[in-house]
Amino acid sequence: MKRFRVRGFTLIEVLVALGIVAIALMAGTQATGALTRNAQRQSDVMLAQLCAENELVKARLARVMPEVGDSSLVCTQAGVSFDVLVSTTATLNPNFRRVDVQVRDADAAPVLRVSTVVGRY
Repeated sequence: MKRFRVRGFTLIEVLVALGIVAIALMAGTQATGALTRNAQRQSDVMLAQLCAENELVKARLARVMPEVGDSSLVCTQAGVSFDVLVSTTATLNPNFRRVDVQVRDADAAPVLRVSTVVGRY
């Protein structure tokens, strides 16, 4: 009587291989999602930087000292709207004012905060 040797994989081996492949695919999906979120965040910060710098340059180039207080505006860069809060405070030296610019996204989450000191001209 001749014995035939059956070649192939058992059910357990196939299930283990499927489990390993599933874990590898989940890790790849998580990494791809993290890269996508990071790229979007980088883009948002760059656009918010443009909005903040525009406001600080306006304050520096004005021929008058900025008034103490808060103001807000909407800045649109590359089709993305940001809420910009400009806060001007007095310093110990009356010839200088501190200007803080905070940029928030549409969900009111802070994206960027930049500060400068503006002197009297």
